[in-house]
Amino acid sequence: MGDAELTHYEVRASRVSPKRTRVDTGDAEFTVGKDVNPVEYFLGSVLACLNSTATMVARDMDIDIESLEATVEGDVNYATYRGEDVADRAGLQGLEVTLAVETAGDADLDAWLAAVKDRCPVTDNVENETDLAVTLD
Repeated sequence: MGDAELTHYEVRASRVSPKRTRVDTGDAEFTVGKDVNPVEYFLGSVLACLNSTATMVARDMDIDIESLEATVEGDVNYATYRGEDVADRAGLQGLEVTLAVETAGDADLDAWLAAVKDRCPVTDNVENETDLAVTLD
């Protein structure tokens, strides 16, 4: 199987204040820091992508999801962010996700979960190194 056509994303952001950033996706705008901080947005993105992927995988496997609840937990040492001399990375030290799913009828939830973990784009970026270039314009 060859490489599929890639979907390109370009998202722009403008500083509103020291703690608020307006983000423009081209289709929608939202402000990070208004209701939740950037880490919370990121964690919400992990759960939202798992929900979307879980729904798609369930459809593909003829599984009828009646309910799906998800929780993600992780720790950040903000001392690094503040510029203090500590050994911890600036980011999340690890994540634990818990899914609680109820389905109609019998379903192979182990196979479903394996496929969800394999197909979720956001969790793939968390689990695998993704090149990041930050430059000045």
